[in-house]
Amino acid sequence: MAVEVVMPKLGMAMKEGTVSIWNKQVGEPVVKGELIASINSEKIEMEIESPAEGTVLDIVVPEGQGVPPGTVICYIGDAGEKIIKSEQNLEIAQMEAAATATAVKQPQPSVNKAPTERMKISPVARKMAEAANLDLTAIQGTGPGGRITKEDVQKAMAGASSSESPSKKEKETIEPHSNNIEHVQQIPVTGMRKVIAGRMQDSLQNSAQLTLTMKVDVTDLIALQKQAAEAIQTHYETKLTVTDFVARAVVLSLQQHKQMNSAYIDDQIHVFDHVHLGMAVALDKGLVVPVIRNAQNDSLIHLAKNIKSLARRARQGQLGSEEMKGSTFTISNLGAYGIEHFTPILNTPEAGILGVGATYDTPVYKGEELQRRTLLPLSLTFDHRVLDGAPAAAFLRTIKQYLEEPFTMLL
Repeated sequence: MAVEVVMPKLGMAMKEGTVSIWNKQVGEPVVKGELIASINSEKIEMEIESPAEGTVLDIVVPEGQGVPPGTVICYIGDAGEKIIKSEQNLEIAQMEAAATATAVKQPQPSVNKAPTERMKISPVARKMAEAANLDLTAIQGTGPGGRITKEDVQKAMAGASSSESPSKKEKETIEPHSNNIEHVQQIPVTGMRKVIAGRMQDSLQNSAQLTLTMKVDVTDLIALQKQAAEAIQTHYETKLTVTDFVARAVVLSLQQHKQMNSAYIDDQIHVFDHVHLGMAVALDKGLVVPVIRNAQNDSLIHLAKNIKSLARRARQGQLGSEEMKGSTFTISNLGAYGIEHFTPILNTPEAGILGVGATYDTPVYKGEELQRRTLLPLSLTFDHRVLDGAPAAAFLRTIKQYLEEPFTMLL
């Protein structure tokens, strides 16, 4: 009997998962544990392994299509085996057939398909190539077994000369008295990018956001960091970064300014005693915010270790959806990109988010003496529905005090 491969449930709140890419096609053999597909849901992306050895009998859910968790996405069994599909997947197959029938009615570009039918190519890549009228035999596949991927087709489209026929998914702009044609690639917004886009738009539309900026003198902090680096590495097998000190300062300051450690939910302000600290991590496909729970109980060293562990697991795609929920305040650091002040967007329903910029050296008067000091730019965005400018500024000033007197964070 054919084995069903289902869309997994990535977290309790998951409502839909999308197949990013199929590594196997119908008729190809697979062994148990072999990677057959990649899927994504909200901010999580993972690979699916084959649950059994056999042949891919049918792919029910094509690339780019979202389905609820538990839906069968493909069948694996013996070659030629008859498949008995569930009622839910019959509906998906019927929808796909209807979409295909509609597409057949539309005039298609003239493409010699005969030699490409047996090629290893993803469905998305095939559609893009046909739309752009590309010769698939001239495209070098970089996927498993020489399979042509979407990225391969995009490279071929980018390298095509302006004399080629414009694709259906390209817009043409012809300037007056000119033969130049501008090709504009249109990329569907799906998966993680779609979730981020929706959340950022909702955040700006549904909250009253205001950003305050401040510069902090971290000269003494950096000196302490360098002085303690060897001992901390020896005894704790880690190192302290400026971000770790900022995180510790934020946690201590939130305990003094509880109104900032809050959320605006259903016309009520929820003020929290615990500090669940979100640390934004940039990935190739978007932004995730792993959460350090009960950060108020962590020492500076433990906080630093938690930050590094979560960031590493986020980049490796090993975080569960529950590890990216429930934060009460978020820190976003763009210092590595040379950015100083910026305007971070609230991770709603949180009342605040702190943006950390790049440190820089500048001459500063200390009394009557001009000294070279290191400054750190901070940007605090807060929800003006929850608190006003004065208490928000007081919170930012407390962070500044901790960072300029770093020994107080060790007590």
